[in-house]
Amino acid sequence: MRQLLTVLDLRPQGVDAHGQDVFEGESQWQPHGRVFGGQVLGQTLVAAGRTVPAGRTVHSMHGYFIRPGDARDPIRFAVERLRDGRSFSTRRVHAIQHEQPILSMIASFQTAQDGMEHQDEMPDVPPPEDLPTTRDLLGHVDHPVAQYWANERPMDLRHVQQPIYWEADPHRVAHQALWMRTPAPMPDDELLHRAVLGYASDYTLLESVLRRHGLTWATPQMKSASLDHAMWWHRPVRVDEWLLYVQASPSATGGRGLGVGRVFSRDGRLVASVAQEGMTRAPAGWPE
Repeated sequence: MRQLLTVLDLRPQGVDAHGQDVFEGESQWQPHGRVFGGQVLGQTLVAAGRTVPAGRTVHSMHGYFIRPGDARDPIRFAVERLRDGRSFSTRRVHAIQHEQPILSMIASFQTAQDGMEHQDEMPDVPPPEDLPTTRDLLGHVDHPVAQYWANERPMDLRHVQQPIYWEADPHRVAHQALWMRTPAPMPDDELLHRAVLGYASDYTLLESVLRRHGLTWATPQMKSASLDHAMWWHRPVRVDEWLLYVQASPSATGGRGLGVGRVFSRDGRLVASVAQEGMTRAPAGWPE
């Protein structure tokens, strides 16, 4: 948890020759050495949010993952101030490593306003207290990735359906739900809570694709990677309180799978919606 707050605490580096605000941040250690995509999403949101007028919160972002990042080296974030209107501010951020972009993102921020109200209803699922933690499921597995998932992730994730870390779901459905929150209280900073939600939204969104085809994260020679990520924040959110992440995959084709998600607070408010397309390549000859 402390490490997550540290990587989101970006260091200002002034303004570059193109008039862009520049920040720098570190990466979390990962067993495979590559930067976790959700980390870069969260960092770009923090970088953009530090350049907008006070009182404006992020309500949408659209990002493309361009290259894998190296978790051993810092990342530079260049923020272009595209527009500041009466109610909205728009920012473009490039996350750069080794002088090449690894992620490109545009985000929009808005001053709070009144307006029409409606939302989807939250599904009825078991409460998080009745579900096993990742540590319960993987703490005994003698593998570095399993131990990282069980003990090092800064989010408490509890699947409603059978998790597909190690074993496939025999039902092969293209949907799932899980509860999530940070294991410790967070500072009262709305930008930080929205950035952490962006971070956490990247963990499991492609699992509905894998679940539908009898795959797991441990399937030999299975390859997956996030390609793009879009997110909309609808209402204020606290990530140190339980959130229900309801996910589905409407389509998979051409080595790509689409995941969509809705995030509800425990009292039923729809706080965010998410969509992500990812590369999802099953091993050659994988049975369908």
